[in-house]
Amino acid sequence: MEAKPVLALPEGLELIELEQMDDLLVITVASTQSAPCCPLCGGAARRVHSRYTRRVADLPCGGQPIRLLLQVRKCFCEQGACPRKIFVERLTPFIDPHGRVTRRLFQVVQVIGLATGGRLGVRVTDRIGIQTSRQTIIRRILALPTESAGQVIELGIDDFSFRRGRTFGTILVDLSSHQVIDLLPERSVESAVAWMQKHPEIQYVSRDRGNDYAQAARLGASQARAVADRFHIYKNLVEAIEPVIARCYKEIRKDLPKPAKPKTPQVKEWRPAPAPADERQRLARLATNQERFDSMIELQKLGIPQDEVARRLGVTKRTVQNWNKRGSCPGSRRRHKRRSLFDPYAAYVLKRWKDGCKTGSILYQEIKAQGYRGSDQQVYRFLRTLKQEKVELPDLPILSRLSVRESLWLIARPKDDLEADERADLKALCQMSTELTALHLLVQAFGQIVRKREGHRLDEWRQQVEESGIAELQRFVKGLERDKEAILAGLTLAYSNGVVEGKVNKLKLIKRMGYGRASFPLLRQRVLHAL
Repeated sequence: MEAKPVLALPEGLELIELEQMDDLLVITVASTQSAPCCPLCGGAARRVHSRYTRRVADLPCGGQPIRLLLQVRKCFCEQGACPRKIFVERLTPFIDPHGRVTRRLFQVVQVIGLATGGRLGVRVTDRIGIQTSRQTIIRRILALPTESAGQVIELGIDDFSFRRGRTFGTILVDLSSHQVIDLLPERSVESAVAWMQKHPEIQYVSRDRGNDYAQAARLGASQARAVADRFHIYKNLVEAIEPVIARCYKEIRKDLPKPAKPKTPQVKEWRPAPAPADERQRLARLATNQERFDSMIELQKLGIPQDEVARRLGVTKRTVQNWNKRGSCPGSRRRHKRRSLFDPYAAYVLKRWKDGCKTGSILYQEIKAQGYRGSDQQVYRFLRTLKQEKVELPDLPILSRLSVRESLWLIARPKDDLEADERADLKALCQMSTELTALHLLVQAFGQIVRKREGHRLDEWRQQVEESGIAELQRFVKGLERDKEAILAGLTLAYSNGVVEGKVNKLKLIKRMGYGRASFPLLRQRVLHAL
């Protein structure tokens, strides 16, 4: 097999010699052009002035770096009108004039830089046999030409953060081609207006509910139709109804009768069985605290001041005061059990235990399929408790089982997406409050309008909100009225900011790969030329 096809040398170059020098593969190549052309006038030259050798780096072969020794000629230009009398023959497009690397190596380094960045790119090139630096990779990226945005008919605009909550930029996406067309270094009305005014062909501007981009669309693209993003509209509704659910929870708890305390406890509260090492540490701490407490009592009987007692015991004065106030050894009282992720599934595991299933791995897989997000260790700790003593679980009221946030998503999610137990919880909630029932109906109706893009039903829904008397929803409706045209477009047209949000997510990945140290020009290049 010949070496030239393996090295993929272009026409006009001939392999002369191949030599191994340490970890470097040196290849001598000569130009075989019959009549080099002058770079200024294009005339062919046949008279050779002299020869010299160019040293150029090329793509590695088998993990070994390659150095090309190119034997090129200097020729006389035979055109009398040409201002250049002597020129060096060109080897483009294989090597650029004055280039120290081949163009294919240049392009590979660019691609690696776009995919990884500067510092990480050096780690990649070192392993594949390319000798470069992070500054060189960054220069290669910045050398990429940035094409103009061209004709933009459907524009999506959103912000992204350089530092979350502090500094922001703007991303602009062509919704028809799904491509990022530009990044702006700030989130301001002026910069967005200036960009939009350069593109009078824009017909649709998809945005979120923020005032900055709404104003920018009105000033910079008055001919375009603003489209409010449906996701943000529904998100605003969910945020608006959370205070309603919290208020209903307070009212329901206020109206519930307080349960009478039984003389003897009928149900025992379950507690996870402690690990042996943790139990030993707890008992050791309890013994130490008991010894200190007894010493404190003896010292106080002798009339020693609290400052001196605290100094002798090695504690603070506030600790001594707290021990006197409690009147018992610290740590002797039983702490209240904290709510855990396993509590909603404890009843199911207890039932399966009584049915004869006592294998922890099987029980863990069953409750995991039901939505349990905790670890299997909690399941095994519960089973150890069952082995040690008899446990019965009380029927927790729904307000104790469901937080306000969980109830919020039961009301906001489509009813068809709920599981059977979730539907039962939702039904129980609605039976406890007529306001929650009305809220659920209104939220589900608005969800249908958003998902099916039935913007013509918005006025009818607004009338239902006015009749419901729910103040939070009425304020939400007033907010919709202030941006009514964009809201109707978002609930009618197919445009949305979904593509833009995806591009923002990709931008975040690129930004974090730069470890937060890349400047805006480099970030812009990597986003616009992302692979």
